[in-house]
Amino acid sequence: MPKLLHLACSPRADSESAAGACVFVESFRKARPDWEIDAMNLWREPLPEFEGYLLEAKYARIGGKGFTNSQHDAFAVAERLALRLSLADRVLISTPMWNFSIPYKLKQWLDVIIQPGLTFRFDPAQGYLPLLKDRPTVVILASGSDFVTGMNRGRIDMATPYLREMLRFIGIQDVRFVPIGPTTGPTEPIRAARDAAHRRLAEMAARF
Repeated sequence: MPKLLHLACSPRADSESAAGACVFVESFRKARPDWEIDAMNLWREPLPEFEGYLLEAKYARIGGKGFTNSQHDAFAVAERLALRLSLADRVLISTPMWNFSIPYKLKQWLDVIIQPGLTFRFDPAQGYLPLLKDRPTVVILASGSDFVTGMNRGRIDMATPYLREMLRFIGIQDVRFVPIGPTTGPTEPIRAARDAAHRRLAEMAARF
């Protein structure tokens, strides 16, 4: 059964990014009722800390050494998380922008799965090479500022280029971003931005 992986990255169930994801998933279900949706809430699913045996396992791999039993068990957790991504035919990431970048839970997930021999490898002649196949990916990015019309008051969006590069690094290049903003301030601009983003998301999901 084909699969859509949805990474939910907001701790708020009623957040703008979560609302956008609901619109997308509902439209996607109607268009592809035979697909499985693997919903992964990064605030509810346990993510390992990147230290101890997991950190040792990374450097053991870099050094061409075998794992100890403890390192093997720790790395297996990262493998299972990466496997959920690698088995997905489509990916949806819904996230708020925090401090112009991404929530630390999303950063933690990326740091755990981006491991040598797991999602990338290094070749002395070619450099870093991705290990995942490309797949269509949509990123819903909600922010207090308006990065759509340019009325962002001098603030910088560091989340979009960071996520684009990290996904490209492991092999995912077919990525489309759907910004939602502003999410703070006067009511009318918030409503207009939300409505425009939701229309776009519903249309994209029907063809995704």
